[in-house]
Amino acid sequence: MGFIKAFSGALGGTFAEQWKDFILPRPDVTPTTAIFEGVPQGTNAERGSNIKGSQNIITNGSKIVVPEGTAMISLQDGAITGFIAEPGGYEFRADDPNSKSIFSGDGILSSTIGTSWERFKFGGQPGAQQQVFYVNLKEIPNNKFGTQSEIYWDDAYLGAQVGAVTRGTYSLKIVDPLLFVKNYVPASYLQPGSPLFDFADMNNPAGEQLFTEVVGSLAAAFSNYTNDPSKGNRIAKIQGDSIGFAQSMSAAVEEAYQWKTDRGLEIVKVALAAIEYDEDTKALLSDVKKADALSGSRGNSFMQQSVARGIQGAGETGSGVGMAFMGMGMNAAGGMMSATQQPTEGTPQSQVIQGQQAPMQEQPTQPVQEDPYTKLIELKKLLDAGVITQEDFDAQKAKLLG
Repeated sequence: MGFIKAFSGALGGTFAEQWKDFILPRPDVTPTTAIFEGVPQGTNAERGSNIKGSQNIITNGSKIVVPEGTAMISLQDGAITGFIAEPGGYEFRADDPNSKSIFSGDGILSSTIGTSWERFKFGGQPGAQQQVFYVNLKEIPNNKFGTQSEIYWDDAYLGAQVGAVTRGTYSLKIVDPLLFVKNYVPASYLQPGSPLFDFADMNNPAGEQLFTEVVGSLAAAFSNYTNDPSKGNRIAKIQGDSIGFAQSMSAAVEEAYQWKTDRGLEIVKVALAAIEYDEDTKALLSDVKKADALSGSRGNSFMQQSVARGIQGAGETGSGVGMAFMGMGMNAAGGMMSATQQPTEGTPQSQVIQGQQAPMQEQPTQPVQEDPYTKLIELKKLLDAGVITQEDFDAQKAKLLG
């Protein structure tokens, strides 16, 4: 018993047009449907060999069409009797010793299905009643997930625990229809006149179970992604990397629930609609962004501007240029010193920056005693600008306050 291949590819050609009795997928299938029943189409009109057709019976000589993107499984009392994942037209023969019971195609299914078929194939002659079901081999989209409270994971790049509330969608694919039907689809979906096994159906308990397992694996999925050096260890890349994060999530659900090895399911893509970090994580990300902004040439430019602002502030308040360079110990300070010029003979003491002589100021005949608290304020400005160190500030503070 088994199926004889009549033609390859999609339904078409003069041979296919001669068929008056054949089985096709039911017409009300949605993109999120995983498994659905095959139903007879057309009438025999006393042509061909299928002259004894009855409901829920695949009689000898029945014609079956397998469209692109689907696999066909025939069942007898819950046992698998035939499997086809190669698109085309087939004829069911129970008395032909050369007929085949499995067509797995040349794609990813060819290696995956072989082992499952050996485990589940039904031996002997088929009984009177058999059914045909189709399994969706395309990506099944729009499977939603979301968390109501924060999930936490250890982040290698940030070097701390990260918490967030997130939501989004994922697409999955049935990579082993035999495992999927045998181990996961409830028996109520494998009966005559059964409803569509639709992952989007809120009344589908099997689909609801997958939702729960995905949510339970999110923390591990985030950890897999942010701790993977090949993905840059950057949390900010997750929302733009649907395939990379899908690989991390697929690994997480496989480790926890064995989706692929036990159920024949695999997550293909993940789209994160939103990630809302907790307050501690937001503060940490803000610090990291600032640190990134100060790295490299941008950081050098920022430091030079800070030094220049500190020198200008010290000059405007009369606290002296020398104060700005106290304890710096940096190349930037040496560069700024070399950039200044000494006043020409006869010129009152003044500050010259970048070769241009500053406006002349008359020097007081007697040193002016500055308020120590005013000088402390100026020192604090230089400290905040990064011009002087905390140790320099503390030393001057102790000196000014006696």
